[in-house]
Amino acid sequence: MVNPVLLIAVPLGLAFAIPLFGFISQKLEKYIPPVAMLFNLIVSLSLIPKVLEQPIVVSIGGFPPPFCINLVAGPVGVLFSAIIALVGFLVSIYALDYIKEGATEKYHMLYLLLLTGATGVVLTGDIFNLFVFFEILCISSYALVAYLGNRAGIESAVKYLIQGAIGSSLVLIGVALLYGLFGTLNMADIARNIDSVSPISVFVPLVLLITGLGIEGAIFPLNAWLPDAHSSAPSSISAILSGIAIEVGIYAVARVIFTVFGASSIFLFLVLLGLLTLLVGEMSAFSQKNIKRLLAYSSIGQIGLIVFALGIATSYGVVGGLFQIISHSLSKALLFLAVGYMIYRTGSMDISTLDGMGKRMPFTSLAFTIGAFSLVGLPPFVGFPSKFLIVRAALAKEEVLFTVLIALVLLGTVIEGAYFFRVIQTLYFKGKRVSPNKREEAPIAALIPIGILMILIIVIGVYPRLVTDILNSAASELLNRIGYIKGVLG
Repeated sequence: MVNPVLLIAVPLGLAFAIPLFGFISQKLEKYIPPVAMLFNLIVSLSLIPKVLEQPIVVSIGGFPPPFCINLVAGPVGVLFSAIIALVGFLVSIYALDYIKEGATEKYHMLYLLLLTGATGVVLTGDIFNLFVFFEILCISSYALVAYLGNRAGIESAVKYLIQGAIGSSLVLIGVALLYGLFGTLNMADIARNIDSVSPISVFVPLVLLITGLGIEGAIFPLNAWLPDAHSSAPSSISAILSGIAIEVGIYAVARVIFTVFGASSIFLFLVLLGLLTLLVGEMSAFSQKNIKRLLAYSSIGQIGLIVFALGIATSYGVVGGLFQIISHSLSKALLFLAVGYMIYRTGSMDISTLDGMGKRMPFTSLAFTIGAFSLVGLPPFVGFPSKFLIVRAALAKEEVLFTVLIALVLLGTVIEGAYFFRVIQTLYFKGKRVSPNKREEAPIAALIPIGILMILIIVIGVYPRLVTDILNSAASELLNRIGYIKGVLG
């Protein structure tokens, strides 16, 4: 069996080795991230059959939990590490040709550090190391948002930094309060002892952790940084921020609520907060004329739907929420990669400049259309089964409140469909007739990951059972905190 520690150690080591590879050849540096993420993808996929049987707990330092730092490679962690590796691998291939200017060595180092931090967050069983890996992810993100060095990027990165620093401080204070209460940083050990203290004493660290982690997760009203950051960053980084970083923030929130605190009393609050986030995101996206800001606000709406599903806190609800994370990661990565070269060809992010792009860049425009249809939830794309499960979970509650709430969720989907169809209309049904000789498709290094994402969106949409086993096990892990505790501590 491959040790899950390698999922963190290999990309981290390669990130710091990039300058050494640069001494051999400057061209070699850009191939390090694809190699690292391909390794992580293979390892993550190989671990899935094993973690479906039982979680893999890795003790570091020779001591058993809770006296050591440990990693917990369960269904949830391995599922997320596979998503991170898959999207990270495809985006790194896209960046081979897309990232040409500036300090490319720094870009590739920061890119790998971002993905290493994300992987560490989803695998750690120690709440302080969750903070540490979270900081690696965030600091790398701040620098990559400002990578182009223009005024918009630097301003967005500073805004992101300020809000992220506040969030990180809140998380650290929350971790310190938990350590003061329980004398341990192991998440399973804290979960085992959480009922030994009064609910009031754990309420403050719970609020601090949810608020701090919720900033990176882009939960309303903590998402003011996101539209500027996503629209100002290079499109390859926008794809990672939207397809990976904010999902990792949601994972951290879910892990804290479900596993560490077992805070069932706030599930209805999560449902309402998710619905509010969804509606704010979708209505904001509807009014946008900048394509990347439209996609950024759309991400807020999708995060709201995920939080709504997780707040239902039933097997169908959590499976639907995790399925929606897969759908959003693949679809939003595809959309940002597609628009990256559309913007490059037109020199503008304004939606009106995309007139007739369906004729100039037919394959890329088709990719955008498939990504948009998937997010809206149309069959046969991956967004359909995920949204279907969420609707089914809400209706299964057999409560008038949830019937009303799911109607509002569907209203958000209608709004989402309206603005995406407006963009698709611009791509295909506006603009002058384009000669075949004037076609300007993206380069092959960009078309390969775009094509793979398209195939994955369709294949998983048609055959959702490809991922349902791991999704069911992941949902059981989140909902069965007693099982998690026993799996880690014995």
